[in-house]
Amino acid sequence: MSRIGYKVVNLPEGVEVKQDGNVVTVKGPKGELTREFSDKITIKVEGNEVSFERSAEDNKTKALHGTTRSNFHNMVVGVSEGFKKELELRGVGYRAQMKGKTLVLNVGYSHPVEFEEEEAENTLADFLEGITLSSDIDGMQDEEDSVTLMTLHSAKG
Repeated sequence: MSRIGYKVVNLPEGVEVKQDGNVVTVKGPKGELTREFSDKITIKVEGNEVSFERSAEDNKTKALHGTTRSNFHNMVVGVSEGFKKELELRGVGYRAQMKGKTLVLNVGYSHPVEFEEEEAENTLADFLEGITLSSDIDGMQDEEDSVTLMTLHSAKG
């Protein structure tokens, strides 16, 4: 079994954790995230360190132990640094370009794939500069376009 659940999560400066039973709220400079965790895992906040303990030794609880720690760590990263997705286009004839506010991808289909830019802090032009698309924690909730782009890449890959 993995030992990820035993790793302590260190809280960066500016990140606060509030716990109400199984509901944990992590607040930082980039926003706030709230999540309800399983009652089989005990979350202990001590200063700038957060540790996780499991209540039983069955396989499901062991799996939840590492998953809970990873999900919590992702919440901390989301509110402190934000998330970053990188996409590398490889292949003969693969191309990405901006036409107005539309991202046009030629990625091996018989037709170009187009994505309209919505009102957002991160633009598709940012995507083309260095082929990097960054998002804040709000982007975590609805990233269908980013997932689609990654799927297109891995399907051809």
